[in-house]
This record gives sequence, C-alpha cells and structure tokens, in this order.
Amino acid sequence: MAERETWAAQPGVVLLPSGAAVRGRRVGDEVPPADFALLLAPGPVPAWPHRRIRWPDFWVPVDRADAIDALREALRRARAGERVEVACKGGTGRTGTALAALAILDGLPPEDAVTWVRRHYRPRAVETPWQRRWLRHLR
Repeated sequence: MAERETWAAQPGVVLLPSGAAVRGRRVGDEVPPADFALLLAPGPVPAWPHRRIRWPDFWVPVDRADAIDALREALRRARAGERVEVACKGGTGRTGTALAALAILDGLPPEDAVTWVRRHYRPRAVETPWQRRWLRHLR
C-alpha cells in the first residue's frame, strides 16, 4: 500500500472517481518509472510498457475505437494498482483530455469532466472545443 500512496503523491498524479491514480505529464520529462504509459504524441518512449495513440496536437484521436480501447486498458491497469501515466508534448491538452476521458470511463458524468480535470490536474487542461465535444460523446 505504501508504494501506491507514494505514487499518488507524485506531481501530476490525479485520483479518478474510483480512487485509481494516474499520472499526467509531458513526453520526455524525466520522471520516476511507471508500470504502463499511454503516449499521445511522438517522442521518446519510456523503458516501461507503453501504448501509443495517434492523437494530433489540439485535436482528438485519429482512431476513436483504438483510443477508447487504450484508455480502457489504462483504466483497468490503474484500478488494479499499477502505476499508469498519460503523456503528450505539453502535458495539457491531449493529456488533460485523456485524463478527463479516464474519469468518465471511471464513472464521472461527461458534463463534469472538463471542470473536474481542470480542478484536479491543470487549470488549462482540455484546450479546444472539439476535445470538449469528444468527451461529451465518449460513452
């Protein structure tokens, strides 16, 4: 349990509605290892297991089904106590949108997701109107 509490205290880590902890960050940041990463931008890959989602900057995922499958895998792992992270180039728009999506998949009402992620992660998370729309239609 101490390891999970240490993970939850890391910068960028948010607790989803179920209590599962997920770290948001920028690709390329030097960070303590995770058990699994969702990469939302090109760049260096971590030494730990990861999955890349094709997600252009300021937009939404290219392949909706693949993105939702990857998000569900990340959520399953986080709920099982694995150290899961989500990363994009700046750590705000795509990462914030993915964290909000994880919260929705974890039970948060879609209409509350943007406010939730801005309160718990970064005030400017979810940068564009189409990212907000994508979240409203996630379920």
